[in-house]
Amino acid sequence: MRLILLGAPGAGKGTVAKLLTQLDGSVQISTGDILRGAVQAGTELGKKAEAFMKAGDLVPDELIMGIMEDRLQEDDCAKGFLLDGFPRTIPQAEALKDLLARLNITLDMAVNIDVPRDVILDRLTTRRTCSNSDCQAIYNVKSNPPKVEGVCDKCGSPVIQRDDETEEAITRRLETYNEKTAPLVDFYEKEGMLLTVQATSSDDVIAAIKAKLGS
Repeated sequence: MRLILLGAPGAGKGTVAKLLTQLDGSVQISTGDILRGAVQAGTELGKKAEAFMKAGDLVPDELIMGIMEDRLQEDDCAKGFLLDGFPRTIPQAEALKDLLARLNITLDMAVNIDVPRDVILDRLTTRRTCSNSDCQAIYNVKSNPPKVEGVCDKCGSPVIQRDDETEEAITRRLETYNEKTAPLVDFYEKEGMLLTVQATSSDDVIAAIKAKLGS
């Protein structure tokens, strides 16, 4: 399958993507992972992107599209891919449409995971992450707490609340999403490619996707 996963921060895009990869071998692709991969690989595009990232600036669209073009042509994408958190803006969506046409790749659909704001706030403010950068296991103080409070089950490092997961930070992230990324829902609806799923359960989202794909 070849899908774009849309949804506000905390809507469950990453969890859904991981579950979908187990169905048919599609690979999960997030721009963050791609950028980090290109930087680690020391590619020309990666070196250029690293300079922006170190300066704390957004990586320009043309660089991201160049890195995306390389990524989509790697062998593991042959079975399919799930774009998690990309595109983020209308110009990126238009550039992606042109890129896919050039590569002769057809998208199955864009899936909009629609989760109520209060659920997102509750999910993210109760989320905790292992502070060990090599582990980064994710917990939830309500639904999936570590066995020992404040200590990672897997590696024993302290478990922390990320700076971007305080209520104030999440409110800002949701405002940014509504301003820049939410218009993508209209974009893909006009393209005739949108599936909106109103569900808080990842299993329900997967079921809706499978039903739409007829699998």
